[in-house]
Amino acid sequence: MAIHLHALQTWNPEKVYSQAEASELMQKQFEDSKAKRVVRHIYKHSEIDQRHTAVSEFGSKDPDALFGDQGDGRWKNPQTGDRNRCYMEISKKASVELARNTLAAAPGFQASDITHIVTASCTGFYNPGPDFSIIKELELSPGVERFTLGFMGCYAAFPAMRLAKSLCLNDPNAVVMIQCMELCSLHVQLNTDNPETIVAGSLFADGAGCALVSARPPQSGESGYVLHALNSALTPSGGGSMAWDVGNHGYEIVLSSYVPHILGENIRNSILPALEKQNWRLSDVDFWCVHPGGKAILDRITEALELGDEAMDIARSVLRNYGNMSSATIFFLLQQGLEEMENGPKTCAMAFGPGLTVEMACMERKRF
Repeated sequence: MAIHLHALQTWNPEKVYSQAEASELMQKQFEDSKAKRVVRHIYKHSEIDQRHTAVSEFGSKDPDALFGDQGDGRWKNPQTGDRNRCYMEISKKASVELARNTLAAAPGFQASDITHIVTASCTGFYNPGPDFSIIKELELSPGVERFTLGFMGCYAAFPAMRLAKSLCLNDPNAVVMIQCMELCSLHVQLNTDNPETIVAGSLFADGAGCALVSARPPQSGESGYVLHALNSALTPSGGGSMAWDVGNHGYEIVLSSYVPHILGENIRNSILPALEKQNWRLSDVDFWCVHPGGKAILDRITEALELGDEAMDIARSVLRNYGNMSSATIFFLLQQGLEEMENGPKTCAMAFGPGLTVEMACMERKRF
């Protein structure tokens, strides 16, 4: 029985900063000229042009603003609870808006068809969560089953797809909505000149993605993906090179400069088992849907898999225009992949996170 991923939709907050603007703002948070130079260098070489943020204005004169100006150009460093409350306020509305748009993009589906909701985030938590808001606002059945995947990081969309696929295989009538909501900018770290923290601040951005998973094929004229093999792997080394922890002033990330090197060394062995399940070789893949964790990661994977530069065009485009939106990012790549179907159908999607974890899926792009 074929399981389909379709009605892909994405969301971003309205506020956009160019990377140049973000660099200038961040430099003002440091007094040391060396730290300012490090910020300029990292932001300039990120290959990101702009990023969306849920923070209406960094350095606002409003005394109640989350990252308000303290009077000297430096921002307040809000506590984790304040950051999480901001996540709750924004995501309640955004999750419902995105869910509505997803259903509107799925002809033949009604709100009453939804049987399960799977939500994922590593940038905010509250209960009842966004799944509750979706059920109430879209008037779904109160019997809809809900699952929350938390704190997985950039790869969380893949466990969400795996769970959704299993639910649909168990019940051919199941219709599962999966949604990843990430507001990474709420956790910008201040008062630190650690280069790894500065790199994280230069990469992460805000966005969300949503899709339906079901055994129903999309209607005639629609595009979607058939979900084939999904695979999870841990690299032999690098367990401490990427981590995500709860601090007193937001969630704190460990992002070692060795991550691209470790992924480059291990990516072949991490993805080959899933490809072999499909009887695919590396050369069979038509669309490499690779989470753009950063320029260096894309460079290393391209080199390790001996791909042409054009293989990462969509990943680099998403990185350039949106930055790294953690688990939501893969929806942007998958959506753009359906819009640009010049290549063949065989798709290898992957994302990375703490562990180091490599999650991937073999999919098939189709226009029905």
